[in-house]
Amino acid sequence: MKKNRYNKIAAVILAVLTFLGEYFQWFSSQNLILQDAVYQREGRPDPSIKIIAIDEKTLDLLGQFETWTREPYAQLIEQLNQGENAPKVIAFDILLVSEKGEEDQRLVEACRESSNVVMASNLVFSTKIETDGGVSHANPLHIDMVETPFGELSEIVKYGFVNTVQDSTDNSVRYTLLEREGYQSFASVIAQMAREEEEDGAGAVVPDANGGIFIDYTGGPNSYETLSMADVLEGKIPAAAFKDSIVLVGAHAAGMGDSYFVPVERGSQMYGVEIHANIVQSLLEDRSLTNVDRGWNGIVYGLLVLAAALVMARIKIWLGFLLAAGGIGAQYLLTLKLDEQGIVINMIMLPLALGAAFIWSVASKYAAEALQKRKIMHAFQKYVAPQVVEEISKKHDYQLKLGGEKRHIAVLFVDIRGFTPLSEALKPEEVVEILNEYLSLVTKAIFKNGGTLDKFIGDAAMAVFNAPFDSEDYVYKAVCAAKDIAAGSQSIAEKFMERFGKTVSYGIGVNCGDAVVGNIGSDFRMDYTAIGDTVNTAARLEANAKAGQILISEFVYERLKGRIQVREIGEIPLKGKSQGIMVYAVEEGEQI
Repeated sequence: MKKNRYNKIAAVILAVLTFLGEYFQWFSSQNLILQDAVYQREGRPDPSIKIIAIDEKTLDLLGQFETWTREPYAQLIEQLNQGENAPKVIAFDILLVSEKGEEDQRLVEACRESSNVVMASNLVFSTKIETDGGVSHANPLHIDMVETPFGELSEIVKYGFVNTVQDSTDNSVRYTLLEREGYQSFASVIAQMAREEEEDGAGAVVPDANGGIFIDYTGGPNSYETLSMADVLEGKIPAAAFKDSIVLVGAHAAGMGDSYFVPVERGSQMYGVEIHANIVQSLLEDRSLTNVDRGWNGIVYGLLVLAAALVMARIKIWLGFLLAAGGIGAQYLLTLKLDEQGIVINMIMLPLALGAAFIWSVASKYAAEALQKRKIMHAFQKYVAPQVVEEISKKHDYQLKLGGEKRHIAVLFVDIRGFTPLSEALKPEEVVEILNEYLSLVTKAIFKNGGTLDKFIGDAAMAVFNAPFDSEDYVYKAVCAAKDIAAGSQSIAEKFMERFGKTVSYGIGVNCGDAVVGNIGSDFRMDYTAIGDTVNTAARLEANAKAGQILISEFVYERLKGRIQVREIGEIPLKGKSQGIMVYAVEEGEQI
C-alpha cells in the first residue's frame, strides 16, 4: 500500500514537472537542436528567386562599400528593367537612409520610371527585441522611430523593414516579424508585389499576435542562385536572365557584417539577403511554422506522463521500457505528421519525462525488492542458517505475506528430559546457562542439516525441513539432525553431571507429511511456522519418547527403510483419531 502511494505521488510530481517544463520552456537549447533536425530540412529553392550579391568581386570593382555612391544601384535597376526583360521585383537589402546630394538623383529617377523596386527600412524600438525562453517573440513595445529610404526616394518606392530577430539561446534566426504597428517587413512587401504581378490573391500565412512567424527555411546558405553584382554591371550576365524573377540585392561578403546563424545548418551562417529570400519563398508558398500553445501542450504531456508513470509502476521493467520507447517513437511519428502541416511541438520534454518515469519505476522496483529482501532476511535469520537466509533472499518470486502454503515437510520436536527438577535445584543463572547450551546444540544440528528452526517452547524446540524452500532428502536430514542432537547431548550430560551433580537428556519425535507453512499471525506480528496433523503427530511422538530416545512415525520409516537402523515400538494412539500410528525408535548405527 505504501509503495503504491509513493508511486502515485511520484507520478503526480512528474506530471507537474512536465507541465512546468513545457510551459516555461526548460531545456530549450536541447529542444531547438531536435526541432532544427526535424523541421528545418532543406527543400527545393524557387528558381525564380535570384540573389545579386555584393561580393568580394563587386567590392574590388567599386571599392569599399562605405564609399559607394547611389549610381551603381541606379545602373543596376536600369539594366535589369531593359525592355521586356524586367524582373517582377528588384529588392535592395541595403539601407539608403541619408541623402548624398545630386548623385542620388539618378537612383530616384530610375526608381520613378520603375514600379518593381523595393527598398529597405529599419525599425528602431524603444527597447531591444528579446526572445522568450529560447523561442523568438517580439515584445509588444512601441516603435520609437522608422529609418526609411532618404527623402524623395521614400515617396516613390515601396519599402519594408529588414530587422532580424535572433534567438537568445543560440543567436539563430528562427522568427521574423512580418508587420508591426502598420509597417510591413521587407520580405512581406516583396511577396505582395510578386503576387500583384501574378494577379494572385493575398497570402494565407497569418502572423501571430506579435506580427511574426517562425521561418520555414527552404535551404541553407548558398541555396539560391547567386550572381555577382559586378558581373551584372559589366554586362557579363544578360538582363534576360532575370526576366520575371524576384531579385534580391544584398551583402554577400564576409566583412560587411550582415550574416547570421540559421537553424537549417547548425553552426553555419547565412547572409541576410538569403534569409529574406527564404522568407519570401515561404510566403509565396503559404508556408510557415506554428508553435503549439505551450499551456495546452503542457497539459497533454503532463497527463500522458501521469498515465505512463502509473502504468510503469505496475508492469515489468522490460514492458516499462517498451512503453517509454513506444511513447517517444509515437511522438516522433506525430512530429513528422505535424511537420507536413507546419506545426511545431516541443520534442524534448516528453522523452525526458518518459525517461524519468521509467527510471523511477526501475528504481522503485529495485528499492521495493531490496526492502523485501531485508524483510525476508529479518524474518528468517532467527529460523535458519545464514547461508539459507541468503539463498531465500535471492529467490525473487518469494513473497513474504500473511498466510501460507501447503507443503510436504518433515517436523522435528525435541524436549530436554529432566530439566524441570534440575531447574528447581539450581540458581536461575545456572538454569539459563544449561538451557542456552542445550538449545545451542539443537540449533546447530538443525542448521547443519538444512532445517528451519520454527520456535523454542520453554525447554523444547520445533524444526521443519523442506520449508520455506525445497530441500533434497529432507526427511533423512531431519533424522540426521535428531541423531546429531543425540550425539551432542552425551558430552553435555557428562559436563552437567560433573558441575552440578545432576544431568539431563532428551526426547525427540520426527514425522513427515503435508502441512500448512508460512508467516502466520496478525498484521502486527507474524511468525514462520507449520500447522496441521503432521505437526501434531510429531509433537505426540516427542511426548512419548523416553529419555535418550528418538521416535519416528511409520511415514518416516517407509521413506527411509534400509537407510537407518530402527526398532519397532508399536502403535500409539493419536488424540482425535480413531486409529493409532506405528512408531519406531532410531538405533545407534552408521547413517547410510
